[in-house]
Amino acid sequence: MKSPIVLKLGTAAITLPDGLINKPLLRHICAQVAVLANDRPIIMVSSGAVGSGKPFIEKFKGTINQKKAAAAIGNPLLMAQYAKNFATHGITVGQCLLERSHFNHRERFVQLKATINELWKNGIIPIANDNDVVNDRELRFSDNDELATLLAVAFDAHKLLIGSSVAGLLDADGKVVTVVSAIDETLFGLVKPEKSAQGLGGMASKLSHTRVATGMGIETTIFNARAKNGITDAMAGKTGTRFAPQKSTLNARQRWLLSGHTHGVVVVDEGAAKAVLARKSLLAVGVKEVKGHFVKGEMIEIENIEGVLIAMAKAKMQANKIGPETRSLVLAHANDIVLV
Repeated sequence: MKSPIVLKLGTAAITLPDGLINKPLLRHICAQVAVLANDRPIIMVSSGAVGSGKPFIEKFKGTINQKKAAAAIGNPLLMAQYAKNFATHGITVGQCLLERSHFNHRERFVQLKATINELWKNGIIPIANDNDVVNDRELRFSDNDELATLLAVAFDAHKLLIGSSVAGLLDADGKVVTVVSAIDETLFGLVKPEKSAQGLGGMASKLSHTRVATGMGIETTIFNARAKNGITDAMAGKTGTRFAPQKSTLNARQRWLLSGHTHGVVVVDEGAAKAVLARKSLLAVGVKEVKGHFVKGEMIEIENIEGVLIAMAKAKMQANKIGPETRSLVLAHANDIVLV
């Protein structure tokens, strides 16, 4: 099976100002995706559930419970539209409501991959979204840009397409930057602080997650999904901002480790930092400071004494057990450490 395409559609990209689905636009989007699906497997990450459901919530003010209720209403409405439009192209869709635990825990991660691969084998397009109805602050994704990035990394995607209501990254003169070879702080300086009224994420979020994706060797394009043939043109490199992939040699397990949500930070001394960079295990004796709380099996960040992130790892002990009496114990095994 060819490596897949991950297509993320933001709320503003598929809905009207009142939050309801832009039906003519969605028909056009599905027609484009149907063409791409003839060549490669595709997984879509679609926002719009909360926006679709909120008109049905009386005096909607955006509280957590109201958003969860709106998602409960909006998800089936959104999926019904996708099912109807893709059916005209002979394509069936499947809904995948996801939580952080699908990426944090290896067993659930493997099950997720097996399920989506089974959908692809049967010619079905998975449509993923954050499981808003039950997710709390610790379980939910920061936004669907993050979810799309995690899926792209997890499935070693051929390309990540981030569809928005904007044409791409704009330069200081308001013109689209067509190609970005590397994402640095100068690039973030071009970002304006606003985001769409309907969605969670803005351009800064998109750039942050794009940096992760390209760092994993995945070409990423931010484009206007509302434009005519926007998706197929973005796939062909004719529109939007294309972010070049960086060289990556990570295996499947290392990709899984990097896809997990981190629960804390350990600051290590110079000797421990050298050991980690030499791909050796991290001993508790090398830890100078612990930030946050984590338990055995959770992902943590490893910083050097200058505060620079050097690696991510799966902890073999919990944070409050790191002390003089555990100096000789392994905090993170070399096989569970990924350099960044």
